[in-house]
Amino acid sequence: MSGHSKWSTIKRKKGANDAARAKVFTKLSREIAVAVKEGGGDPNNNSKLRDLLAKGRAANVPQDNLLRAIKKAGDDDKTNYESNVYEGYGCGGIAVIVETLTDNKNRTASNVRHYFDKFGGNLGSTGCVSYMFETKGVIVIEKDEYETYDEEEIMMNCMEAGADDFSNEEDVIEVTCRAADVSAVADALEGMGYKLAQREAAQVPNNYTKIEDEESLKKLALLFSHLEEDDDVQNFYHNLENEEDLPEV
Repeated sequence: MSGHSKWSTIKRKKGANDAARAKVFTKLSREIAVAVKEGGGDPNNNSKLRDLLAKGRAANVPQDNLLRAIKKAGDDDKTNYESNVYEGYGCGGIAVIVETLTDNKNRTASNVRHYFDKFGGNLGSTGCVSYMFETKGVIVIEKDEYETYDEEEIMMNCMEAGADDFSNEEDVIEVTCRAADVSAVADALEGMGYKLAQREAAQVPNNYTKIEDEESLKKLALLFSHLEEDDDVQNFYHNLENEEDLPEV
């Protein structure tokens, strides 16, 4: 599942300490600000905002914090955030896509380039790795809530909701659909009573690469950790097959 729904990352965030949850909220509040400016502060009429609130709940961000972020964005917040995408290779030739949202493009570009250079990778030009990925809607259902459901029934429900594919993993059910359909499919599944841990558009690799060299895995772990910690980095995607082998850093 590594690089796909990144369920391991989601689980870590769900059980994160206060400092880690604050980091999640800092990034999420920027996305909320942009979503409110683009589509208004009513999640019933703004599917992007609705998906962001669901993302916050999945990461255990308090509801009051999410509501305050919406109010702040609606109070004519003057901060302008610019989205940018960076592409490159991590150690061992792992393809990496980095999505950022920043009020200082020069700072962000400098930081992202520094991370790649410091940990054995290199930042490339636009398009150098994106052809290896496909934008899809990725929805994750927490399977432990549905032990009485059989796989065939869940699959039929997912297809009825408008999903393109279905994967029954160890502790979750992964559903993919067209990126444009993620809100509609997720709403349909929630309407059927499913509890969703993730509902968002993501860059899904077409193929994965396995890295066994310990030094390369350590450098990748450090690269990913620094990207995760950077407030300007909203998401990053990679095609490392064995993410579970990354050491703690």
